[in-house]
Amino acid sequence: MSDEQFSIEDVKNKIKDILAEPEIRYCGLIDCQGELIAGDFKEGVIPFENDARRRQTFQELAHRVANRKGFDANLGRVKYSSSRREKVVMMSFPFGRYILLVIAEPSVNIDRLAWKIIYKLEHQWSEFHGM
Repeated sequence: MSDEQFSIEDVKNKIKDILAEPEIRYCGLIDCQGELIAGDFKEGVIPFENDARRRQTFQELAHRVANRKGFDANLGRVKYSSSRREKVVMMSFPFGRYILLVIAEPSVNIDRLAWKIIYKLEHQWSEFHGM
């Protein structure tokens, strides 16, 4: 997917919309190298990790998403992935060479939130994942 196929500004607006969900702590768009393109914490949220540690998390996420592509031919593409931790739920939504990372409160219903986010992403996500 090339950058021309969707507007980063449009995705930034969708990030703001996603951050409006009460259980969301963070939402960011990350490229395939693990670099943050756009995103931030919800106002008033105190991060659990510093900037350096967060950058490492982004890079590891990009690596994991790239590794999962090896299973796409047999299992189909990943719609989203999530992990429930003691303090947060982390969710990733891969599309093209980008990944949308969402960090939510640990009490969130993962599937319900995932489908809300997919709905908010509209064609940016579904057009690349056959929804």
